[in-house]
Amino acid sequence: MSLIPSFFGGRRSNVFDPFSLDVWDPFKDFPFPSSLSTTAGDNSAFVSTRVDWRETPEAHVFKADLPGLKKDEVKVEIADDRVLQISGERNVEKEDKNDTWHRVERSSGRFMRRFRLPENAKMDQVKASMENGVLTVTVPKAEVKKADVKAIQIS
Repeated sequence: MSLIPSFFGGRRSNVFDPFSLDVWDPFKDFPFPSSLSTTAGDNSAFVSTRVDWRETPEAHVFKADLPGLKKDEVKVEIADDRVLQISGERNVEKEDKNDTWHRVERSSGRFMRRFRLPENAKMDQVKASMENGVLTVTVPKAEVKKADVKAIQIS
């Protein structure tokens, strides 16, 4: 049994293991939101959920790296006031008590990213697809009519 609480949600570790990534949290039992303790499971999140937003002449294209997730584990929503919300959850692997963990680097838990879309976005024509762990959300753009400019002769 480790004398140092696990940073990664109570995984078995050894205090003498030089490869252990345990971090001692002196505020574990206090109700501070900044506590390093992640024993509740809901406090962990994808810190590095990366999203690219590219604008083409026809659409706004979002690409999110979500390795290991299936499309039914990801939710794409359009919220009030033109907000695109991408959210989901990666569940923690079941732990076998006989296993010895040497390194835990993959994150688990919930994630959410929100983007306010510009006024030219067609909110009713949003499309999403997922392939090889990459979520692609395409938001078509409405054509912006250019103002007619008439030349006025100066007298």
